[in-house]
Amino acid sequence: MHPSTTRSGSGDGGPAARTALLLLADGRFPAGGHAHSGGAEAAVHAGRIHDTATLEAFLTGRLHTAGLTAAALAAAAADGLDPLELDAAADARTPSPAQRSASRRLGRQLLRAARAAWPAPALDDLAAALPGGPHQPVALGLTATAAGLGPGDAAAAAAYESVNGPATACVRLLGLDPYAVAAVLARLAPAADRIAADAVEAAGDARALGPGALPAASAPLLDHYAEQHASWKVRLFAS
Repeated sequence: MHPSTTRSGSGDGGPAARTALLLLADGRFPAGGHAHSGGAEAAVHAGRIHDTATLEAFLTGRLHTAGLTAAALAAAAADGLDPLELDAAADARTPSPAQRSASRRLGRQLLRAARAAWPAPALDDLAAALPGGPHQPVALGLTATAAGLGPGDAAAAAAYESVNGPATACVRLLGLDPYAVAAVLARLAPAADRIAADAVEAAGDARALGPGALPAASAPLLDHYAEQHASWKVRLFAS
């Protein structure tokens, strides 16, 4: 995944913006992602993830469904589409109540961190309009803009988050070799780059045709896992 991807897919014009993207994608950035497994905890419990091969299969599926949808929403938000319309589009693309709740919690946490790091009126307006929290990809897109980044950067960050969070969670859940998990992420990097590029193209279509043109790739098993996970009394991750 290329940190310098922007609206046109080329370099963004300076190391400051590249550094902002690295900060935004860093798991240590206080946006709350470390507390969520992206469905991996329930998949581990179900026996679908038990080693690096099954983790790679899970992440590949997640990247091409939830990852693509999130990347396109983030790119569209960074490209200036109405964030409230995009938030409604995100809601329509998230059939699981548990996933909607998790996405809004993450969006609220991301906005809190972003407003401290990159103060901007657009972030304040979004927080005021959606006090319960916007969907995370929408918050990510506006955060990218506030940080001087473009739609391609927002899409790349969303695509990366869609696989990095669950991968990191599986290191903790299964005690997987972190070097082997890093190798899985490296193998997925070209696919994540393609997903980000597709997301930017979809955001361009949405600018002309409206949010309905954005991808709505579904992952019914992730929805099922989210609802199942939400019912557990004891769990390591919030989602």
